[in-house]
Amino acid sequence: MPESGGLLKQELFSLTIPQVGGGEDIFATIRWSQKLLYHNGQFSVEVPFSFPQFVNPLPKVFMKKEKIQLTVNSGMGKEVILQGTSHPLKEKGRQGEKLSFLHEAAVETWSTKDFTFTYTVYSSDLSGGVLVQPSTLRDYEDRDMFCLFLLPGNNENRKVFRKAVVYIVDTSGSMQGKPLESVKNALSTALSDLIQGDFFNIIAFNDELHIFSSCMEQVNDKTIENAIEWMNLNFVAQGGTDIMRPLSEAMTLLSNSHDALPQIYLVTDGSVDDERNICHTVKTQLINRGSKSPRISTFGLGSYCNHYFLRMLASIGKGHYAAALDTGSIEGRMVQWFQKASSTIVSNISIDGIKHIQDFEVDSEYIPDISAKYPLCVSGRYHGKLPETLIAKGQLADMSEISIELRVQHLKDIPLDKVLAKQQMDLLTAKAWLLESKELERKVVKLSIQNSLPSEYTRMVLLQTSLDKIDPAQQAKNKPAKQSSPEERSAMPLRGMTLGFGDVGATRENLTTGFGEIKATERFEVFEKAMAGCCSRVADCICCMCFIKACSKMNDQCAIVIAQTCAALACLGCFECCSELCCGGAN
Repeated sequence: MPESGGLLKQELFSLTIPQVGGGEDIFATIRWSQKLLYHNGQFSVEVPFSFPQFVNPLPKVFMKKEKIQLTVNSGMGKEVILQGTSHPLKEKGRQGEKLSFLHEAAVETWSTKDFTFTYTVYSSDLSGGVLVQPSTLRDYEDRDMFCLFLLPGNNENRKVFRKAVVYIVDTSGSMQGKPLESVKNALSTALSDLIQGDFFNIIAFNDELHIFSSCMEQVNDKTIENAIEWMNLNFVAQGGTDIMRPLSEAMTLLSNSHDALPQIYLVTDGSVDDERNICHTVKTQLINRGSKSPRISTFGLGSYCNHYFLRMLASIGKGHYAAALDTGSIEGRMVQWFQKASSTIVSNISIDGIKHIQDFEVDSEYIPDISAKYPLCVSGRYHGKLPETLIAKGQLADMSEISIELRVQHLKDIPLDKVLAKQQMDLLTAKAWLLESKELERKVVKLSIQNSLPSEYTRMVLLQTSLDKIDPAQQAKNKPAKQSSPEERSAMPLRGMTLGFGDVGATRENLTTGFGEIKATERFEVFEKAMAGCCSRVADCICCMCFIKACSKMNDQCAIVIAQTCAALACLGCFECCSELCCGGAN
């Protein structure tokens, strides 16, 4: 770990609890939200539940209680089938689509594996529903909330649209090394997933454009092999970033899509000056092309690109947005993104039965297509009363129409506002950025405060507080030598909790440190000084966790020697302190 410390990944969080006495109980309540994973028709959730060896008390073994309580509410009104779990669970109750499970056991050591739970919601074909929650006094607006979801089902015979795809890849100087190599690997995988009847082309861009072919190429073994060889030669990181030119070139190439679904995939790690103009220009072009307009999906790399621009562009283009904020996750997330966006089974989705509903508005610009690989979930607001059922209509790959009946459910025990808060806040922030709307910014602020989520227009702070009731003797014993001012005690801002709106300056300079930047450690000062001179330098080189783990593996004789050495050092420290106090530091 570099001397500056800090976080390497956004997904990593740490909490330090100082001054814990032996035998004391620690109670911690942690709340967070995360998306369910979906793969091959199965929903799954993974919760961190593994504990390192050094948290187990030594040398004696104490029995501990391990308890997991799980409630599943599919919101579908269909049978939920358990597929697998990492820990033994006993079913405690089943009421409609709501199931409850419990695991409780006495264990010698804490869990060494994370908790995973996998289930399916049985459906032989496309299905879905609409979840509704009325607005509250604390809500950021007075319209009721809805969540519309559509599942692709288990029908393997459902035909996927033929595709005409243009891949646009940023090869500017900042992409050098692992980022560009990971993108190339993911794109090679995507090319191998194309099937007979699909068409494709590749554009590499920096200050200049490099195009694989002057026209759309039909998929076969030879063209795929040529494309991979072309990438090996032309994916060279150099030059600047210009996004509008490759987008315009891709639109021109897709003017003849050979009766296939036109799609554009944009991958970039940079930010440019004309991003709002790009959104408005692309939106006008897509409207002019009608239902056969290209779907635009976007992927952001690192922290220097404007993720809200990319999210907005994907929303305008009925596509999918994804991102990788550390180099290790680029290839895996890009492959998932390609699979999700390229397996369309229903396009041009519309909702029937809302003509008499006032102010019915979807949070995204348009409703995306339905993918065979992933469920579709869109949220929005409305005034009035929804009918008992709504109808989702769309177009299949054979150009026939399909209608899906969606049952409307009024929720009581699912906090829909909490579930959708992050998604709504991201979409509102993207709209506020595009339209430069102060009204939308205020909505984001209210949504952020209401759900305790950091946003681009609010700041999260860590507030140090003390217990109301403290033993006076203990308080006097623990009284610090230096009194902190109210400003020092009150609050500490937590940085790095949001993405920001890109960094045009860093993009111009082709900086490559937009992945997991090392930031200054943010923590409360537990102690000011442990040792002096060379001892402090030795202590700085020792990782506390590693030291504890090493100590837990020592035999008794070694532990005694270390204890005696530490006692001797402590005596020397006390002698030095006394000499300074009593003798004024004189020899």
